[in-house]
Amino acid sequence: MNRQAQAAVLFLVGAAVLHASVTDLYLRYVKAGLRPLLLAAGVVLIVTALATVWYEMREHRKASADRSGDEHGHEHGHGHEHREPRISWLLVLPLLALILVAPPALGSYSAMRTGTALQAPFGYAELPAGDPVPLGLVDYAGRAAYGHGRSLGGRQVRITGFVALDSAGVPYLVRMALNCCAADAQPVKVGLSGRIPPVLRPDTWLEVTGRYTARRTADPVNGGVIPYLEVSTAKPVPAPHDPYDESWNN
Repeated sequence: MNRQAQAAVLFLVGAAVLHASVTDLYLRYVKAGLRPLLLAAGVVLIVTALATVWYEMREHRKASADRSGDEHGHEHGHGHEHREPRISWLLVLPLLALILVAPPALGSYSAMRTGTALQAPFGYAELPAGDPVPLGLVDYAGRAAYGHGRSLGGRQVRITGFVALDSAGVPYLVRMALNCCAADAQPVKVGLSGRIPPVLRPDTWLEVTGRYTARRTADPVNGGVIPYLEVSTAKPVPAPHDPYDESWNN
C-alpha cells in the first residue's frame, strides 16, 4: 500500500476513534475514564495522516522539478510507475463498519458462559438515604455475598441489571464489570427469588426492588458466590447510557 493509501487509512482510523469518543460509542469498547486518551489518539492519527499527505505532495513536487530538468526524465520515470492493488482498499471496510454500526454491549449469552467476577469488598460505604435504597448491582452483591447482608440493615434495596437465564430457566440479574475494555468484561450475577415476573426475556433490563436473603448458590462456571435478592417488585427499564459497571475496580 502506497503512502496516499496509508494516509487515507490513518485518517479514517483517527476519524473513527474521534467519532466513537464524541458520540459515546466508545463506551461499548472501553471504560469511561479512557475518553481523553481516545480523543488524543484520534487527533494524533489525523495529524499524522495530514502530515503524510503533505510530505508525499512535497516529494512529488520535488521529483517533478527534477524531471523537468532532465530531458530523459519521462523515459526514466515511466518504467517505475505502478498501481497498488485495489483489493488493499478493503482494509477500510472494518473502519466504515465501526463508524456506521454500533455493536451491542455484552449480554446474557456472554454472562452465562463466564464465571462471576464478584470480589470481596474492602469495606462498605454508608447507605444512601431513601427507601428503597438505590444501590448498584455490584455493591449489593458484595454486601450480600461477603457481608451477609449486615450492612444493609434490613432495608429494601433497588438494583438494575439485565436478565440472564441459565439452562434450567433460573433468572439472574447481571451487570458486566470491566477493568479496562469490553474484552476483559466479566459478569456479576444476582439470583432472583420471590415475586419474579412470570415472563422474562434475556437481555431485558429490569429495575428490581427487594430485600436481602441468605440464599446463595455457586456459579457453575467457576464456583463463585452468587447471592440472591428476594424480589417484591420488578419493572422493565431502558438500557443505561453506560451498560458496563466500573465500580468494582475503583
